[in-house]
Amino acid sequence: MTQIHPGPSFRENLQQLPSITDVQRIDLIDASGVVIATIENAPGKQGSLAVYQALKLDFGLLDAAAARHGLELFAEHTADARSRPGAHPNIDRLLAIAAGGEPLRIEIV
Repeated sequence: MTQIHPGPSFRENLQQLPSITDVQRIDLIDASGVVIATIENAPGKQGSLAVYQALKLDFGLLDAAAARHGLELFAEHTADARSRPGAHPNIDRLLAIAAGGEPLRIEIV
């Protein structure tokens, strides 16, 4: 898959990402093999699910480069997450990894 070039609108970026129809959830796994977070295919989570699936397809691993791209995909929501820590946990996770946090494995179920 070729990375999309994110624009300023999350909604527009989402329209360019692969379908999540066949995805039940995404597990995020730390270096010791522990699932530290799960993103379900459920209302209110589907945008994050689509972004994290795209990061898996494009980067394989959720490292700093993948996290930075994810923050671009989240567009205007990234600024909101920076101003309201805890309001967007899936974006907070990308901010932490982009700032040097431990990379995570992305498992699509």
